[in-house]
Amino acid sequence: MACCVLQITGLIFGGVGMVGTLAATAMPQWRVSAYMDGNIVVFETIWEGLWMDCISQLGIRLQCKFYDSLLALPPPLEAFRALMVIGVGLSILSFLTAIAGVKYTQGGKEGPQAVSIFILAAGVAFLLSGTLVLIPVSWTGASIIRDFYDPQVPAPLKRELGAALYVGWGSSALLLAAGAMYC
Repeated sequence: MACCVLQITGLIFGGVGMVGTLAATAMPQWRVSAYMDGNIVVFETIWEGLWMDCISQLGIRLQCKFYDSLLALPPPLEAFRALMVIGVGLSILSFLTAIAGVKYTQGGKEGPQAVSIFILAAGVAFLLSGTLVLIPVSWTGASIIRDFYDPQVPAPLKRELGAALYVGWGSSALLLAAGAMYC
């Protein structure tokens, strides 16, 4: 009985982590403009994401523009895109594998060997997808913090941590927890 509860909990954590990974990949709020020097009059907010930049003017008007060329992107952004897309795909695959493993466990018709292979494969895939999500999110967060405290970076170019980074960290933690439960 405890095994089934652990599998169901892992499935819930993996499902929420999968949705969070997809949301973090699509969200444009990876880097958000920082307001410094006591300026309380703010007319626009700049968001920078993996796929587009957005400008919100007074919270009323939102304009987003997808990046024009894949070749014009900086290499870290290209790598982060690739890691997040692979992480999304792997989290979906691991979630489906976990469903199959839980289904075979509930059915009980297959031998314990077949069930353990599905469960172990799902656990390893969840761990790998959580790691793939954690790398670009943490790297981006570290670069934002480094640039924020760098006196060489002008104040208008400084950014703060966006909501997508927090969603990415949370979904990565859930994917890693699901992988640990299945392993």
